[in-house]
Amino acid sequence: MDRDLLSHLPVIIAVARRGGFALAAAELGMSPSAVSHAVRLVEERIGQPLFARTTRSVSLTEAGKALVETAAPALQDIAERMDRIRSVKGKPSGLLRINASNIAIPLAVTPVVAAMAERYPDITVEIFADQGLVDIVGEGFDAGIRLGEMIAQDMVAIRLTQPFKAVIVASPAYIGRHGRPRSVADLANHNCIGYRLVRSGALYRWDLTWDGKDVVMETSGTAVVTDSLAAIDLALAGVGLAYMFEPLARADLAAGRLVQVLPQSAIEEPGLFLYFPRRAAMAPKLRAFIDTANEIGRASSRTSGRKNTGEMGR
Repeated sequence: MDRDLLSHLPVIIAVARRGGFALAAAELGMSPSAVSHAVRLVEERIGQPLFARTTRSVSLTEAGKALVETAAPALQDIAERMDRIRSVKGKPSGLLRINASNIAIPLAVTPVVAAMAERYPDITVEIFADQGLVDIVGEGFDAGIRLGEMIAQDMVAIRLTQPFKAVIVASPAYIGRHGRPRSVADLANHNCIGYRLVRSGALYRWDLTWDGKDVVMETSGTAVVTDSLAAIDLALAGVGLAYMFEPLARADLAAGRLVQVLPQSAIEEPGLFLYFPRRAAMAPKLRAFIDTANEIGRASSRTSGRKNTGEMGR
């Protein structure tokens, strides 16, 4: 076995995943020149170019694609087996890479990572915020977090949150100036904070329900964002109506800083799920995330149950 070749394979995979030498170098903590040297060495040993390079892009050649498709799963399997071996005598360890939508981070990731920092100090959780869907295996992630309806059927999916509604909110100041919309048709007369989909570039159309029918509304306004949390800030500032998942606005709604409009138009989403390929389920670092998330979910359910019982008793 060519030991030099084997040691440089992670560099090849990183360049392929990140689409460039500089990005791969930053991920690996290497200099760009060291990354170039590793790629050149592997190409010399194989006798074929692995990447087609231009001044603007780096892409895999046919030989490079064949190498990455063979090597990436094998190296991932080795890494997972080493993690399991290390966990036999101690606590789970390693780097856990999670690709999550922006909304998932405050709702489903932050509480789990906070708890894991105390319980599993040898695990580093790297969270990549991404609005689109990606191939988590091909991109080198251990797991992803998305709405249940967006997950491929060949993935293992574990619920992280309960279903929640998508709601329209505004500040009391905005309502005082412009009044409340009385129907979904009235949205055309209001300043609606738009949401641009990063990957497609299109403006998101609001999914609503009205008179028992699903309605898709094209909205317009003076502000467009790519992050739901930015939409909350703009709504709090009185800019206009914002469309978002209710848990993100729950504290502001409870405090009266925001009010919900057209509540009868709210649709219910299935909630957020952690998903990953079946073979990854045995990785101790991923199991630690799942176990922590389950414990937090059970604690939240018990607290919610006590609150509900108290309210019913009054």
